[in-house]
Amino acid sequence: MASKRQVRYTPLATDERDDDGGRGREEDLRFVYSPKSFDKIPWKSIALALFLLSLGSLLLFLSIFIFTGHMGGDRSQAYGLLVLGILAFLPGFYETRIAYYSWRGAKGYRFASIPSY
Repeated sequence: MASKRQVRYTPLATDERDDDGGRGREEDLRFVYSPKSFDKIPWKSIALALFLLSLGSLLLFLSIFIFTGHMGGDRSQAYGLLVLGILAFLPGFYETRIAYYSWRGAKGYRFASIPSY
């Protein structure tokens, strides 16, 4: 049978202080909460996402046209365009969707979720 271990736990210190007693230390900006940082719109990232979405859509349509015979080309070219179209379409769609829902104000979506370049 399992037995309870007799371990005594001690609470951790509530605040960490350096040698200077916590005074004169600069705050780490990564952990500072400021609501204005969530409202900043990453325009370059959104433009890149829209470009990737349109490029991926174009490449996917071209591959479909080659597969169906409406355009000339080999099937190997169609497979290449299909792979490139998928690789461009997926991240573009994902980022564009986050930007759209953030703009609409949907719960759980913020512009801070989009990486800024």
